[in-house]
Amino acid sequence: MLLGTAANVAAIVLGTLVGLLLRQRLPQRITTISTQGLGLVTALIGAQMMMHTQNVLIVLVSIVAGGVVGELVRIEARLDAFGARIEKRFSRQRGTFAKAFVTSSLLYCVGPIAILGALQDGLRGDYSILLTKSGLDGIASVAFASTLGIGVLFSALPVLMYQGGITVAASLLEPYLTTPIVNEMTATGGLLILGIALNILQVTKIRIGNMLPAILVAAILAGLL
Repeated sequence: MLLGTAANVAAIVLGTLVGLLLRQRLPQRITTISTQGLGLVTALIGAQMMMHTQNVLIVLVSIVAGGVVGELVRIEARLDAFGARIEKRFSRQRGTFAKAFVTSSLLYCVGPIAILGALQDGLRGDYSILLTKSGLDGIASVAFASTLGIGVLFSALPVLMYQGGITVAASLLEPYLTTPIVNEMTATGGLLILGIALNILQVTKIRIGNMLPAILVAAILAGLL
């Protein structure tokens, strides 16, 4: 437990140091092909997680019902608006350092893959999602640090507290969740991870943030059935 978050923090620190050394010397095509490779690995992880389901109808109902709830609540739009307000406020008041810190922190923390990866780590001790996220964040850190500076380095702290907190909380709940419940939560999360992979690869644009309630719906349905 927490190895995934530790790897994520290390990737951000390393990526920042590389970015500071390169200072805009890294070709865009290298960043693009690396991100595409990580997108393919993300798809593989999502497919593997989906295989845990014992009742595909639970996953189907969870995704649809969770998506409807998320759309009604407008989870993704609210997250985006919150991030935009924070970034705007700090960028006006404190200059490049704060902008680098806030922008990178929001990117690394406010997203479905951070939540899903931390949950998977806490419930199953499986940090493969967070390792993939570490690669993505590492590449982003290189790009951010090369343009915005050392403020990116300090975004590792909120990542440690945010993801680590979710992981610990999930591990505390795990003894109260039966294997079928965890399996359906994992399978539903895997389908969301596959959607994230499609977004990374720019195949489509799925509002995965609005589908996060699907994991809770899966847990409830699996418990009832």
